[in-house]
Amino acid sequence: MEEVKTSRSQLLAYILPMVVFLTLLALIAGVKNPNGGFWLSAPAYWIFPVQTLVCGGLLWWFRAEYEFQPTRRFIFSLAVATIVFLLWISPQAFLHFGRRVEGFNPAIFAVGSPAYWASLILRFARLVLVVPIVEEVFWRGFLLRYLIREDFSRVPFGTFSWLSFIVVTVAFALGHAMADWPAALITGGLYNLVAYRTKSLLSCALTHGITNLLLGLWIMQTGQWGFW
Repeated sequence: MEEVKTSRSQLLAYILPMVVFLTLLALIAGVKNPNGGFWLSAPAYWIFPVQTLVCGGLLWWFRAEYEFQPTRRFIFSLAVATIVFLLWISPQAFLHFGRRVEGFNPAIFAVGSPAYWASLILRFARLVLVVPIVEEVFWRGFLLRYLIREDFSRVPFGTFSWLSFIVVTVAFALGHAMADWPAALITGGLYNLVAYRTKSLLSCALTHGITNLLLGLWIMQTGQWGFW
């Protein structure tokens, strides 16, 4: 009986943060009302902070269930993170596609005000900490192994199979906006490669986090809020 309970706890730990994250993300479209007040016309400004705190809390609650092996091959992870960052910004930065300025702009609050800094800090916490861990725990920690064996915890992290590689790569891409599908498809494959090379979930989260940190700094520099 204890073994079954542990298995269910692991399953919740790897899946529930992503389910909650996506549910709250879908809520943005569900409650958005251009004719309503600020909190309804721009719900991302309160849903994103809630998403950050709730999902961050879930990750902390389940922290003992995750197999965060020590980081390995840091230079490799850094190289992949940088390549992915350049890949995402290349249409606007190098190929002269239209700028993506519509999105989460913290300057909607008075710059320098407590609301501005709270919004910006929580936005970076979501981008650099919560999103990378939630996604890597689910995509690489869970699904990449689950597609090899239903009892995924018995599959060593970083085990390769063509089925899991293809399904996770494609599913990861489809989880992003259509405009980002080409970049997300390559990104999914590269992040899988990090899992295979490092055998470390922590290395995957670190790679993803560095990518997002670089992207966040670039967004602040260029004002292309659509990349959030």
